[in-house]
Amino acid sequence: MSNDTNYRPSPAVIKKLYGFRNAKSLGQNFLKDPAVIESIIEGSDIGPDDLVIEIGPGMGVLTSAAAEHAGRVVAVEIDSRLIPLLRDVLAVYENVVILNQDIMKTDLAALIREYRPSPDRGCVRIIGNIPYYITTPILMKLLEDRVEAETITLMMQKEVADRIEAVPGGRTYGALSVAAGYYCEVCHIADVPRQCFSPPPKVDSAVLRFDRRQEAPAEVTEEALFFEVVKAGFGKRRKTLVNALTGMRGLTKEEARGILERAGIEPSRRAETLDIPEFAAVANEAAAYFAERS
Repeated sequence: MSNDTNYRPSPAVIKKLYGFRNAKSLGQNFLKDPAVIESIIEGSDIGPDDLVIEIGPGMGVLTSAAAEHAGRVVAVEIDSRLIPLLRDVLAVYENVVILNQDIMKTDLAALIREYRPSPDRGCVRIIGNIPYYITTPILMKLLEDRVEAETITLMMQKEVADRIEAVPGGRTYGALSVAAGYYCEVCHIADVPRQCFSPPPKVDSAVLRFDRRQEAPAEVTEEALFFEVVKAGFGKRRKTLVNALTGMRGLTKEEARGILERAGIEPSRRAETLDIPEFAAVANEAAAYFAERS
């Protein structure tokens, strides 16, 4: 390997050198396009005092680019076969730590405490080209755990990105759209054609950046109940809200109707027409009703 830190061997070169074969079970499609890599780095707004946590570094192509901008990069890779390869490819970077772990089982708060260059300077940035089959679980873990990261920049299937960015009234607007909008402001960084990967997946991708909100876009009495209402509404999205909420925590249809009317929401509306403040209004009325009933 070259000792030049700007040398980034392509996935094809690395695979040939190490005799590596992609594991279909892990959804491995390695990013190879330099322009897309640069877009992710620029879109992530990485600074010299920042800690970058990369989910699924694969062959280290994005990792090396991040290492040239960040104070420290912690690359979390589940595939143990890639660890020796990553150690060789990234050996020229003294600010890179490679961990053979499952991100879904990783204590990110502890990781941040251990590896952050300085608790008083810089930001925590999470980046990753994550497997399509586990995009939503990983994103929801990061959001629900309230990981101490200013930004989360992820490559994902374009269909999932479209759902996240969808607005009320749209066909793709759903529970994931509400959750992402509740926790973060979402910024579209780039669309990525399938040809930018090795091997090419069967679908196109997109890169989104999630900027953590300092305050929620609506006041919520009970956050768990808020998301319960959202999931109930979209769980039966072809039904009216009064029918979708009937049965939630034992609600009768009349009780559900009363909650909606007190929230100022027409019971005949459907979930895809509600924005976050409206869902919050319903959830808060439901919380008040359940408190009285108990």
